[in-house]
Amino acid sequence: MKTEIVPATEIEQALRILRSGGIVAFPTDTVYGVGSLAFDNTAIESIYTAKDRPVEKAIPILIADLDDIYKVAEGIPDMALRFAVHFWPGPLTCVVPKKPILPSAVSATPTVAVRIPDHIDARALLRAAGPMAVTSANISGHPSPSTAQEVYDQLDGRIPLILDGGKTPGGLPSTLVDCTGEQPIILRQGPISLSELMTVL
Repeated sequence: MKTEIVPATEIEQALRILRSGGIVAFPTDTVYGVGSLAFDNTAIESIYTAKDRPVEKAIPILIADLDDIYKVAEGIPDMALRFAVHFWPGPLTCVVPKKPILPSAVSATPTVAVRIPDHIDARALLRAAGPMAVTSANISGHPSPSTAQEVYDQLDGRIPLILDGGKTPGGLPSTLVDCTGEQPIILRQGPISLSELMTVL
């Protein structure tokens, strides 16, 4: 497979690949991600293959706008909606109950991790494509890439397209918080701390 790097504005090219069951890499506010359409089980499985990612690790969903959460989740806790209103778009990923129609390749559990990235190119792609299953665009266990070239260095020949939006501003994965219990539980520490979350509650 030939891997092509094009400007992040080339959304139509990315959409053609996504709609034909392919995967693409693109910049977010944290690191570069690689993703597929959220409801394409086979395409999601190819993300695991491209990354050498363990299949037991769930893949988060990125959305463009808050209303999109209802396309992928149900019974959303009030806590999660408060966090979303306050911190989205931004580096916070909320674990919430998933819709049963989501493919099992996204998550084998009853929950799904959801986020809105604070990045103009990412949200433009997500608005055009709809919710996407997205994880960092690296070989599992290797550094998360912050430039299109770093994605290419790791995934050349494994994915067809990289949208180049320059260096990502964050460089640190998002805070991952479980919102399904009585209190928020940080599953992965990122830019947003537990004390910042608690001030919203």
